[in-house]
Amino acid sequence: MVHQPHVARTRRNFGVKQEVVRLWLLGGFRMSIGSRAVEPDRWRLTKAENLIKLLALAPRHRLHRERVMEALWPDIDAKHASNNLHRTIHFARGVLQSEGADVGSNYLALRKDMLELCPDGPIWIDVEAFEKAAATARMSGEPVAFRAAISLYAGELVPENLYEEWAYERRESLRYLYKALLVELGVLYEERGEYEKGIQTLRSAVAQEPTDEDAHAELMRLYALSGRRLEALRQYERLRKTLTDELDVHPTGASLRLY
Repeated sequence: MVHQPHVARTRRNFGVKQEVVRLWLLGGFRMSIGSRAVEPDRWRLTKAENLIKLLALAPRHRLHRERVMEALWPDIDAKHASNNLHRTIHFARGVLQSEGADVGSNYLALRKDMLELCPDGPIWIDVEAFEKAAATARMSGEPVAFRAAISLYAGELVPENLYEEWAYERRESLRYLYKALLVELGVLYEERGEYEKGIQTLRSAVAQEPTDEDAHAELMRLYALSGRRLEALRQYERLRKTLTDELDVHPTGASLRLY
């Protein structure tokens, strides 16, 4: 695909300073532009809100218009989907613009066939902050860095879009990353002999993913190391019952050997 030169754009307002856009997608959608919170009731058109979410999750915050149409209107023909997209873009720009300043196109640009969110202005997204903090924690190996990353996970990705296909894989990936950070932090606490902190952390990991045998095994180990042998055995029984009830399987890995 041949892209238009950088100067070929939709109508833009270059004299207006673009304020930082902040997007929260974990635990529920929120948005602010500078000091102005975008009130939830302004998103009367759900597809406009979903368009912003799609672009926020996309690499470099940009997607081809056909990809957007496939995600938002998978069951209608291309002509009607295109009409819907233009109407949705217009509505979303109206939500994003400031009072008395038509700058919505600066925040949501359509350059040839590519839709871009904040192409020329600052943007902060909690998902990216969480993933970056997770990478930093793993590089440092320090509990404080792990706690900082874990604190950024406010809940599942856009739970209000629970049945949207475009959100499913990323939601599961983020859930797995959050659970993995908890287990890794628990292991760090074990290595440092801080067993009680490790126990509390691994309880959170087990609550996040009750069928994760490795998390249960690490929790059992910490109970045993802290002299709570009976609690370790009880944890195994909780795991066994959960696996039997939910997956119709039995423990087979480290938890069984530890038991």
